[in-house]
Amino acid sequence: MQAAFQPQIILLREGTDTSQGKAQIISNINACQAVAETIRTTLGPRGMDKLVFDGQRTTISNDGATIMRLLDIVHPAAKTLVDISMAQDAEVGDGTTSVVLLAAEILKEVKEFVDDGLHSRVIIKGLREASLLAIKKIEELAVTNEGDLFRKLLEKCASTALNSKLIARQKHLFAPMIVDAVTLLDSELCDIKLIGIKKITGGSVTDSQLITGVAFKKTFSYAGFEQQPKHLSNPLILLLNVELELKSEKENAEIRLTDPDQYQGIVDAEWQIIYNKLDKCVNSGAKVVLSRLPIGDLGTQYFADRGIFCAGRVPSDDLDRVSKATGAIVQTSVYDITENVLGSCESFEEKGLGDERYNIFTGCPKAKTATIILRGGGDQYLDETERSIHDAIMIVKRTLSHRKVVAGGGAIEMEVSTYLREYSKNIPGKLQLIINAFAKALEVIPRQVAENAGLDSVDIINKLRKEHSTNPNGKWIGVDVLNEGICDTYESGVWEPAANKLNAVASAIEVACSILSIDETVRNPQSEKPGAASQGVGLGQGGGAGTRKMVSEAMGGGGMAGMMRGGRGGRKGVQMFRGRGGA
Repeated sequence: MQAAFQPQIILLREGTDTSQGKAQIISNINACQAVAETIRTTLGPRGMDKLVFDGQRTTISNDGATIMRLLDIVHPAAKTLVDISMAQDAEVGDGTTSVVLLAAEILKEVKEFVDDGLHSRVIIKGLREASLLAIKKIEELAVTNEGDLFRKLLEKCASTALNSKLIARQKHLFAPMIVDAVTLLDSELCDIKLIGIKKITGGSVTDSQLITGVAFKKTFSYAGFEQQPKHLSNPLILLLNVELELKSEKENAEIRLTDPDQYQGIVDAEWQIIYNKLDKCVNSGAKVVLSRLPIGDLGTQYFADRGIFCAGRVPSDDLDRVSKATGAIVQTSVYDITENVLGSCESFEEKGLGDERYNIFTGCPKAKTATIILRGGGDQYLDETERSIHDAIMIVKRTLSHRKVVAGGGAIEMEVSTYLREYSKNIPGKLQLIINAFAKALEVIPRQVAENAGLDSVDIINKLRKEHSTNPNGKWIGVDVLNEGICDTYESGVWEPAANKLNAVASAIEVACSILSIDETVRNPQSEKPGAASQGVGLGQGGGAGTRKMVSEAMGGGGMAGMMRGGRGGRKGVQMFRGRGGA
């Protein structure tokens, strides 16, 4: 009787929703699978593109990281897939779709164990053991070529990265260009920020070219610009963050005069200030003057009369590249300019590229650099080409540092899968099932590559299993999308850096373990108030265009348990996955 009158202890704010237990884990797994479904068809050389409209601009891409970044995912657990995609893009540059598919497939394979009541910690232990075995096997299988063959290896890796991109047909043009650009950099730092990518609309993509130096588009120019020299040999370069323009002070200053003749003295002082600045630049000995701020018509004509090239309003990234390449130090004042703050290069010239004019610095002593000029028919095409080039540059950079490669086309995944299946036979207990589940999850890569190429994925997977199990020389057998079968992808030149696969496996396992270890979600009702939470459209049911979903609706409505509709293996409850704007 006494217990009935005891006060209730309230720990959370009224209206706070909590979901926990097995239903919570399966809800998160379903959400991750829904995310993976959106980019599943983009994998491989025959992958499809996605069009994402965010209400302002349209993006057409098959790059996993780009698509994941543009989707406004609301579900908190599913956001972890975005994180690993971004991490893969930053670390390796390629494999962003593969890592998301692999993580989602691992969760799909172990969902049955969760549903049957197996504790998440047992599953996590098995997955971590399986990942260590997989990583060790990949390191054993990785090969390298040194000497003259290493250049060929780099080109093969770049070509493989471009196989699934929009410019796959032009990979024979871009692969050597990308390898040249990366090998021009300092081998120790290999700072890819020193590779500039400039896009010029118009012309054919085959008109794209590599410039071994710094190049940037001609800036806004004033009268007198055409009288400046357009070609200089071994010039000294001065970089400024100073405005060299005559500015009258009549609008932002007050001066009281006792004699009208004093006004002329003020005007003369204004001119004297700008002339003093220009004289300081000329006396420094520089033949090229670049500034982040404007250089007016007076300064332009002044420099032209003295055989000096100048450009104002230079973009910050281009000015930084010139600084790193030539050794010049950006100055915030024209006073006390010494020789050690000036840069140099072997040659400077202004030349026409397409319909644009570019300022080009070559023979830079401090840091070797390169600029890739991309041509194409439209802005969206050029944007996707730039993303493709960036991925290939990252792949070549990683191959240069790690120097080991594996065969692509799903060959390495099938070989590791076969190894894990055999290994699991010697393990008693539940870990055997979990390692087998991970081995089966690895097959998602060759299966999806085959499906996206329009092949019979069941037939392809069965052939690959047979070759990897019975053929002693079949470790590099993968999917052949050209001849619609299987082949030795290593002999075919489909090579990927081993770092790509190692990072993908490690990241996918980490995310899977993270999702499996979450057994409760607490949702603050304050975040559901209009204007207080994320206003994107994510995982949810129905709703018209532009409809803003609350977090609970994004989780399937009716709280976290709403994701559970459909039971084991079902996808009901996660019925729609949309980007910003409800498109």
